[in-house]
Amino acid sequence: MTAMQSLLAFQRDTQALGQISGRLGWDQETMMPPGAGAQRGEEMAAMEGVLHARRTDPRVGEWIAAAAPETEAERANLRLITREYERSKKVPADLARALAQTTSEAQGIWAKARADEDVAAFLPTLTEVLRLRREEAAAIADGADAYDALLQDYEPGLTGADISALFSEMRPQLVDLRSRILSSGIDPEPLTGHFPEDKQLALSQEIAGLFGYDFSRGRIDKAVHPFSSGSGMDVRITTRVDESDPMNCLYSTIHEVGHACYEQNIDADYLLTVLGAGVSMGVHESQSRSYENQMGRSRGFAGYLFDRMTAVFGPLSTPDADAFYAGMNRVRSGYIRTEADEIHYNLHVLLRFDFERALISGDLLASDLEAAWNDRFEADFGAVVDKPSNGMLQDVHWSVGLFGYFPTYTLGNVYAGCLFEALRADIPDVDGQMAKGDMAAATGWMADKLQRHGGLYEPRDVVERATGKPVSVAPLLGYLETKFGAIYGI
Repeated sequence: MTAMQSLLAFQRDTQALGQISGRLGWDQETMMPPGAGAQRGEEMAAMEGVLHARRTDPRVGEWIAAAAPETEAERANLRLITREYERSKKVPADLARALAQTTSEAQGIWAKARADEDVAAFLPTLTEVLRLRREEAAAIADGADAYDALLQDYEPGLTGADISALFSEMRPQLVDLRSRILSSGIDPEPLTGHFPEDKQLALSQEIAGLFGYDFSRGRIDKAVHPFSSGSGMDVRITTRVDESDPMNCLYSTIHEVGHACYEQNIDADYLLTVLGAGVSMGVHESQSRSYENQMGRSRGFAGYLFDRMTAVFGPLSTPDADAFYAGMNRVRSGYIRTEADEIHYNLHVLLRFDFERALISGDLLASDLEAAWNDRFEADFGAVVDKPSNGMLQDVHWSVGLFGYFPTYTLGNVYAGCLFEALRADIPDVDGQMAKGDMAAATGWMADKLQRHGGLYEPRDVVERATGKPVSVAPLLGYLETKFGAIYGI
C-alpha cells in the first residue's frame, strides 16, 4: 500500500470509532437510564482515549509526510487529516479524556439543574468544564487567541474579529427592522389549543419525509434539547413536544432534518472518511435554518401545513392560511433562542457569543454569568428573565463544552440567505411547488449544489461554488426585509 492508501485505511477505522462514540452520546440524550451518567462518563473517556491515541499516532505523521494524493478527494482528505493531526498533537491525552468524561457527566447535571431551576447546582460543573476548555484552548492556540482556537472546531478559518464584524454589519438593520415591526400596530395571533403528543409526532414524521429525510437510515426520538447525530448510513434526529405548541415540535423536526439531510446526502464514496461529514457548523446551520425558515416558514409551505394540521387536529384557532402564515412568523420578544422569530434569533446568538468569549478569556466568571445574562437580556429584549430555564440554563451547549459553536448559527443564517437567493433564481416556481407540499426541487437543489460535497471544500468555498457569488449579509437582510415588510405592512 502507498502512504496515502495506508493513511486512508487507518483513518477509516478512526472515523468508525468516532461514529460509535457519537452513538453513545445519542443514547445518553434519548434512552440512557438516569442513573447511568457516571458510568457513561467513564465510557466516553475511554473512547476518547482510544480516538486521541489514533489521531496522534506517529504513523499518521509519517504517512502525511510521504503521501502523494492523486485526486481532488485525496488532496482534501490529506488537508483535513493534517489539520486534525496537528491540532490533536497539541492536546495532552489526559486532558482529552478529562474533557470527554466531564462533559458527558455535565450534560445530565445541566438537565436536572434546568428542570429544578437551580443555577447553583450547575455552577461547579460549568466552572470545571470552562477550566478544561480554557486549558485545551491555550494548548491549541500556542500563544494566539484562545477563543479563536476553539472556533476552528466549528468554523475553520473564522476568527472572533470576523464574527464581530459580521454582527456589527447586521445589527443596525435588524434592530431597525424590529423597531418598525413592533411599532406597526400589527400583532398576528399565534396558534392556540390542545394538540396531543401522538398526533404531533406522527405529523412531524410525515413532514420529515416530505423534506427528504430517509427513515431507512434514521429515526426520530425525543430529547430535552433537539439535535441531529451521526452521518452516512445512520443519521438520527430528536425533537420535543409541548401539547399547547405544536410548532415547537414541527419546526424543531424540520430544523434537525436540515442537518440530517446534509449528512445523508453526502457522496457515498466519502463514507467513513473525513470528507463524509458536513464541512463546518456554519454550513450545517445553513441547511437547518434554510429548511426551517426559507422553506418551512414560507407562504407556500404555510398553506400546505395549514391544511394538513386542520386535517390532523381539527379546526385551528387561526381562520385561514394567511393568518396561519402570519402567526407562525410573528415577531415578538421572547426568552428562548430556539423559539425565536427570524428577527430576534440573531440577537439571541450575539448575546451568547459575547458571553462565551468573555468566559473563555476569563473576563467573566461562571459565578457571575446569571446576573450578567439577566442584565443583558433585559437591555436587549426589554424583558426580565423570570427563571433560569428561560435564561442561562436554556441551552445545552456550554454544559458539553461547545464554546465557539453559537456564532455559527448566525453565520448559518447568512449562508442560508445566499443559498436561497440562488435557489430561487434557479427554480422560479419553488413557492408554487412548496404550496403543494412538494419539497423535492428545493431540497434536491441543496443536495446537488452543496450537501453532496461533504468536506471536499472549505466552508465559504462550498457556499460560493453553490451560489456563484461571494458570501454577503445582503441576501439575508433583503429576505428578512421583504418577508416581514409584507407581513407587517412596513
